[in-house]
Amino acid sequence: MPALWIAHVSVANEDAYGRYANLAGPAIKAHGGVFIARGGRYVTLEGPERPRNVVARFPSVEDAEACYRSDAYQEALSHAVGAAERELVIVEIDEG
Repeated sequence: MPALWIAHVSVANEDAYGRYANLAGPAIKAHGGVFIARGGRYVTLEGPERPRNVVARFPSVEDAEACYRSDAYQEALSHAVGAAERELVIVEIDEG
C-alpha cells in the first residue's frame, strides 16, 4: 500500500540544508519516492510553525523507511543535523 513521507522543517543554516536537499532528493527517488510538495504555500493550523513542508509518495511504508535508513539518505541527513529543526513521519495511504 502506498505511503507518504511528510516532513515539517524550519531551516537555520541554508547552506548546510542545501547540501542535505541536494543529496536527499536522489536518495528519495532511488527508493521510488516522488515529490508531491516541496515548499510552497501552507497554512499552519496547529503545532509549531515550520515554513518548509515536504511530501513525497512512496510505493510502501517499507520503501519509505528503507530510504530513511539507507546510507545515501543518512549521508544527506548528516548535513541537516544542526541546520534545521524537523519532524518526519511516514503515513500509509488508505486507498479504500
